[in-house]
Amino acid sequence: MTPHPLRLLLDFDQRAQRDGEQPPDVLHRRDRRFALDCQQRGVQPTLERWLTHQERLSGPGAAPASQRLLRRWRGITAGFAGAGAVLGIVAMAGLLFYDGSQRINVTVILAFVLLQLALALATTLQAVIGWQPWRWLGRRLRLPDAPPVHARLRPLFMARAAQAGGTAFALSALATLLILVVVEDLAFGWSSTLTLASDRYLALVRALASPWGWLWPQAVPTRELVEGTRFFRAGPGQEATDPALWGQWWPFVTLLWCTWVLLPRLSLLVFSHWLLRWRASGLLARHPARQALLRRMANPTIDSGHDQAGDGLLPEPPAGRSPGPVPASDLAIAWAGAAEPRLPSALARLDGRYYRAGGRASLAEDDAVLAEVGTRLDVAAPPPVLILTRGWEPPTGELQDFLLAARAQWPGSARVVLVPLADPSEPAPGQRWLAPWQRFAERLPTGFATVAVATGDTATVPE
Repeated sequence: MTPHPLRLLLDFDQRAQRDGEQPPDVLHRRDRRFALDCQQRGVQPTLERWLTHQERLSGPGAAPASQRLLRRWRGITAGFAGAGAVLGIVAMAGLLFYDGSQRINVTVILAFVLLQLALALATTLQAVIGWQPWRWLGRRLRLPDAPPVHARLRPLFMARAAQAGGTAFALSALATLLILVVVEDLAFGWSSTLTLASDRYLALVRALASPWGWLWPQAVPTRELVEGTRFFRAGPGQEATDPALWGQWWPFVTLLWCTWVLLPRLSLLVFSHWLLRWRASGLLARHPARQALLRRMANPTIDSGHDQAGDGLLPEPPAGRSPGPVPASDLAIAWAGAAEPRLPSALARLDGRYYRAGGRASLAEDDAVLAEVGTRLDVAAPPPVLILTRGWEPPTGELQDFLLAARAQWPGSARVVLVPLADPSEPAPGQRWLAPWQRFAERLPTGFATVAVATGDTATVPE
């Protein structure tokens, strides 16, 4: 499980939606068991560990929620980057087109740079405020309807894809500029329909060149360059301009593009990554299901099997088949010391020949028991696995987690039989104590678990 906040949020949100279909008491027992196991191992019950634990219980083949969504957005981002690279080549080739009849206008390049900077800032602004001007594009890309958490992140995803496309645009345009400077004899100049004095134009270009003036003074336009490269639609005196000045604009144009187009795009792309992580961290911290999970892990729970607490009455057993006798199986697991200090006479054959799990056993020991029992079940007709429990105690979330892990690891034909043992002071478990265990078995996967009573007889659990 990766600790990336975005993936953590998406996986947790999907798990929370699944948990919404489960009864609260089942969730409480499961999560309390996880917290106790973490406490036993001396580690913090973090969300990463909790999700890893849930994935292990879900078994192989259950892909995290984030994988599919992030894979789709990576494809969208790559598409934006590819389109941006192609458009960058086309745009710069158009700006620097020179057929010898008229010089390349630096003023047009300045305006285009200003446009690119404005687009980059607008893209970031719409991501910060949550505006979605790309909604129509999402319909074209056939993005599915997203849950609330995904929907709140969609503007950030789109902004990051747009910034990636803008960065690819700037890089490919810069490469095109440098190639054309090398292979062609470009002639630059400046002109405008507005009446601009050379001094004002000089002040403008020097202000734009101030970030790199100390690093490369030769890339800062001089007064001679500005005054000598101004051209008009028609008029005398242009032939007197020194042609050598026409090519001296390229260092300024190159650094202008790098400073005011490429560098902002790169910076805002990094910022969009950070903003997505920061927003995901905030949504995760405020997620209602996270607060509920922390409460379940912190508070103990008891399963009485009764939905109407406070009336002082124990529940009646669920309608249906009564618990049958213990089947003839020598494969048994004693849960949380249930076989101590002694076994009933019906299970005397198992004395000393059963596995121990739960209780003071660690998760690693429980996993070892599951693996070893799984090897014994890998036969054509596996015997049922007896789960010996303390019948006078209610089922716990720890046992449910153990059985769900067994269901995921063992062969599909494996079955378990819950055998609630009687209190040492009683000859047999009372019928009133069996109701919680029958309800517990019903909450497990269909057909996986049944309940039997050690009455002294040995038989096969009915189909």
